[in-house]
Amino acid sequence: MKIGFDAKRAFHNRTGLGNYARFVLNALAQHAPTEHLCLYTPSIGTQLSNGGTPLLDFARLPPTGFQQKLHPIWRSFWVVDQLKKDQIEVFHGLSNELPVGLQRRGIKSVVTIHDLIFERYPQLFPAIDRFFYRQKFKAACSQADIVVAVSQQTKRDIVAYYGIAPERIKVIYQDCNDIFKQRLSENELVAVKQKYALTDPYILSVGSIETRKNQLQLVRAFRAANLANAQLVLVGRATGYQAQIEKYIGEHKLGQRVKILNGVAFADLPALYQAAKLAAYVSIFEGFGIPVVEALHSGVPVLAATGSCLEEAGGGGGLYADPLNEADVAQKLQQLWNDAAFRQQLVADGQRHVAQFAAPLVAAQLVKLYRSLG
Repeated sequence: MKIGFDAKRAFHNRTGLGNYARFVLNALAQHAPTEHLCLYTPSIGTQLSNGGTPLLDFARLPPTGFQQKLHPIWRSFWVVDQLKKDQIEVFHGLSNELPVGLQRRGIKSVVTIHDLIFERYPQLFPAIDRFFYRQKFKAACSQADIVVAVSQQTKRDIVAYYGIAPERIKVIYQDCNDIFKQRLSENELVAVKQKYALTDPYILSVGSIETRKNQLQLVRAFRAANLANAQLVLVGRATGYQAQIEKYIGEHKLGQRVKILNGVAFADLPALYQAAKLAAYVSIFEGFGIPVVEALHSGVPVLAATGSCLEEAGGGGGLYADPLNEADVAQKLQQLWNDAAFRQQLVADGQRHVAQFAAPLVAAQLVKLYRSLG
């Protein structure tokens, strides 16, 4: 079967949607080799590989210099002519949108919707962004033959906000990068800890430093928990929200106990996870929660938040707290920090839970879905 993909994010985005696209495409390239993949991208960014087989080999660029210059129009409209010439049977939009005209040209379509956070929390997004997101996401859900949701929570939101029939929505989970599944030596862990000046046992929280991720609440709860000889390490891209956290750290003299690390190399993340005593991710709302999966693969117990999809991501490998309740977060931090046997049980349960996200299983689910449309 010839399957086309909107692969712009796979070649250009380092996190989030890019990670998802790379995971799906690598899973299919490795575990569904009989399928013919065509990756449509306006340009080549990061060269991706799958066990030595470059996904670059599957890339399809705009056919003319004119279309390359006007690549947003190509991606939304003109690419359909190219799909037809390439005899694409199913086109999968990996990042919340589809080009216009697929149905008219007889091409079946699938779109992955990651979250509808902008609908749930409009105050976190500029009005112009909300307008364009809504146009793209809703049109894609209406047009697609099948909508893939990355969690049951996202499926519920698609039904609630856009009125899409539940039977048209298939939940297919995702896994994290394989780099988090490789055990590192003690020397490697020590080297990364020294690189970032981490001296005490620590709690690790990975995610962009932004309001929705709720790191200020985590810092407050960490202070309230008063854990002996503990550090809290926040890793992520800085936004204006970070200034609020830094102000709180300064006011409460937490500079030696709370560290914020921006610009951490991706290659260092596995060591930072594996050297942590526990991970914390108390985001107010998520579409799935890849940092939770990364932590579980790293053999680290997780404190995560109730109220969205993080219980799906973490399963029995996590303990869950109300992200808006400082006392609840603090009490759960104390429970995890002080109970070694409980942490070990969570790690074991987490390993069993994340097995369902494995690439071979996801590839099989996707191929079954594509073939059902053929």
